[in-house]
Amino acid sequence: MDRLVLSDDQWERIAPLVIGRPDQKGSTGRDNRMFVEGVLWVVRTGSPWRDLPEVFGDWNSVWRRFSRWSAKGIWWRIFEALSNDPDFEYLIVDSTIVRAHQHAAGAKKGGPEDQAIGRSRGGLSTKIHMAVRGLGCPVRFTLTAGQRGDAPQAGPLIEGLPAQAVMADTAYDSDRLRQAIAEKGAVAVIPNNPSRSRKHPLDKHLYAQRHLVECCFSRLKQFRRVATRFEKTARNYLAIVTLAAIVLWLR
Repeated sequence: MDRLVLSDDQWERIAPLVIGRPDQKGSTGRDNRMFVEGVLWVVRTGSPWRDLPEVFGDWNSVWRRFSRWSAKGIWWRIFEALSNDPDFEYLIVDSTIVRAHQHAAGAKKGGPEDQAIGRSRGGLSTKIHMAVRGLGCPVRFTLTAGQRGDAPQAGPLIEGLPAQAVMADTAYDSDRLRQAIAEKGAVAVIPNNPSRSRKHPLDKHLYAQRHLVECCFSRLKQFRRVATRFEKTARNYLAIVTLAAIVLWLR
């Protein structure tokens, strides 16, 4: 096919990270590239799994294998290997709302909150909370229901990640987060909430770089399966976001 997502060079970077070897015989090593490309085809087009072209194999087998890799954390392992760059100058934290399709509801185990789906006047939604590095590539992300607040999720996002500065918008202006940033030895570049009595200094020149996280979300949502959530479980939707993030790092 002439519209594969990964080039030969990009595939060579992740081939050693997947289960099996490209030359390995048996089910675990059989054409790993076409399997990954089949999953990426669904992630890119947003099509139902049943519409997967036959060149990628049986759609149900591809979906079941994708779900197994999601449960085993294989997608996340590939992402961590690509994003493990110690040259962090600053981190940018933000979130984005994703509309959840009606087919995303009804997971068998756990309630809607357990699957990171919230219900409001606008319908079903999921929120992606993300930390982005200086070049605009994601380094850590998590899911919550759409109505959840931003600031409480920021602490776990930046925990353990080295940085000289942490940037976020006014929604993240909390004493707890500023304290966590200070304990990292970093500078908080966060605008003051208008209700705050004691104002903190703001480096407006550095804060101008916050647009990189918005650019990151824009690139991720070019993958239609990210822009609209169809997966019933938070685990599988997180795997979809992880796959899109892997492609951003490969590019």
